[in-house]
Amino acid sequence: MDLHILEHRVRVLSLARRGLWLYTHPLLKLLFLPQRCRCKFFSLTETPEDYTIMLDEEGFKELPPSEFMQVADSTWLVLSVVSNGREPPGCQATGVTKIARSVIAPLAEHHVSVLMLSTYQTDFILVRERDLPVVIHTLAGEFDIYKEESGECVPVTCEDVSNGFLKPKPAASPTLHPVQSPQTRFCILTVAPDTLPAIATMLIDVLFYSHSPAREAGAGSQDLDSITFFAFSLIDGYISIVMDAETQKRFPSDLLLTSSTGELWRMVRIGGQPLGFDECGIVAQIAEPLAAADISAYYISTFNFDHALVPEEGIAEVIQLLQQRQDSSR
Repeated sequence: MDLHILEHRVRVLSLARRGLWLYTHPLLKLLFLPQRCRCKFFSLTETPEDYTIMLDEEGFKELPPSEFMQVADSTWLVLSVVSNGREPPGCQATGVTKIARSVIAPLAEHHVSVLMLSTYQTDFILVRERDLPVVIHTLAGEFDIYKEESGECVPVTCEDVSNGFLKPKPAASPTLHPVQSPQTRFCILTVAPDTLPAIATMLIDVLFYSHSPAREAGAGSQDLDSITFFAFSLIDGYISIVMDAETQKRFPSDLLLTSSTGELWRMVRIGGQPLGFDECGIVAQIAEPLAAADISAYYISTFNFDHALVPEEGIAEVIQLLQQRQDSSR
């Protein structure tokens, strides 16, 4: 398999829910008119706490600084695992568990913090730009590594980054964070870019105007019966959407595309308090046991918490596996 270091240099930020009004215009531009700002990597995830945005430097220029925006201090690079030299466009990924042993676990062992963004099409691993030498040295034995430069894939070797390589510090034993599983059922969908205008008004309504008092009250008011979660990504022309099953009913069924089985997904939410960006092994503590049990999972990191989506019929087994892992660590 190949590991591609994509050209995108990504910033990660949080928008306070109460400040969304200030960013409506630039977000509409990023959602529906990316050619106007040359943004090629854009992801927006709504959670009970805030809106997490991951976007490249061209997109970041569109967002004015304000008291409502909190920006992570690092620039992140985007990695993608490609099978057989090329990943067919439009195929649905099997999720983070397929790269748990080859990517996620080794990076955790070498004290590299990662963010994950699973989409309908593929899985993106985000690493701090300053950690790239460690990433390459860690994964070079498993992958042929290429870096995208001006649209071309250039081979990368350990020697290419040896001057910047620092031996990683020994990783402390990772904290096993509590998990929750709300009852909300989710759909993982895509839409053809040329049909996006047909659902634009509905997307605008869902993202900007469907905020009941319960949704605005924040995480503390939301119990395990339900959770506010909506994710939209537009990356290199491919669209991916995660929404709850009730919200999906508001959209034309013939425009939203899902797998042939149309399966529903349940969420495992990781973290009892905000996780931060420095801790390593958070993704691994979910991905490794699920990989061992051959359970697919999509994984979306946000500014404060992490979220894994697993097939609905497997949620009981997932909770049991993660609980056993928690118990064995005590």
